Amino acid sequence: MTTNTILPFALELADAAGEIARKYFGTPLDIECKSDDTPVTRADKEIEKTLRTIIETERPDDGILGEEFGTKETKNGLTWVIDPIDGTKSFTIGRPTFGTLIGLCRDETPILGIIDQPILNQRWVGQQRQPTLYNGKPVTCCPCPELKQAIFGTGSPSQISDSDKNRFTRIEQATRYPVFQGDCYFYGLMANGFIDVIVEDQLGIYDFIALVPIIEGAGGKITDWQGHPKTLHGDPTLLACGDPALHSKMLDLL
Repeated sequence: MTTNTILPFALELADAAGEIARKYFGTPLDIECKSDDTPVTRADKEIEKTLRTIIETERPDDGILGEEFGTKETKNGLTWVIDPIDGTKSFTIGRPTFGTLIGLCRDETPILGIIDQPILNQRWVGQQRQPTLYNGKPVTCCPCPELKQAIFGTGSPSQISDSDKNRFTRIEQATRYPVFQGDCYFYGLMANGFIDVIVEDQLGIYDFIALVPIIEGAGGKITDWQGHPKTLHGDPTLLACGDPALHSKMLDLL
């Protein structure tokens, strides 16, 4: 199986998710607080339930790992990884920096990823060893070999500074300037050449699997903070660099 043969099915999933997200976006939603203090809404749950039903009906041997409803073990080595709304906080206040993340792993390795932003009609598609597509056209990360010229994105200073109170300050001082709270949308912007470095921690598997083929297909590099590849059972840290020349320099700062 190649990713090309399964891509139409992945796009079907993204279309289904977008239809539900558009229905709820900009409307008042009850917000539940999960055990890890992160928010979840009816929209998150409906999207994931719908995508799981489609996968289980059309591809019953595939595994599923979703943020809201856990894991179904794979029978064929393929596992779909779903974040129904990455950026629920943004979604609930009507800010369109959220997105649906749909990833596919063969064994441990991410081989396909989609970031779908249905309100702005923006979609990034990454496939292993193929160029990343933005709304159907190839895109590439921006060359930026010097840290001093790099725009640096993260969720918040506290997200990456829990284990080292000076980490954010070191990165901020070494780069051009920081931007915050872009959720998965920041990674689409990196693929399009607008952000140079992204550093995050405290991520779930569903938060990053789809991002790996997108960043790599656009010419960037994405690993954990030790420089290891991001995989189906990877750790919660993430470093993405649009220009691979920045990667070792960033590892030194981390």
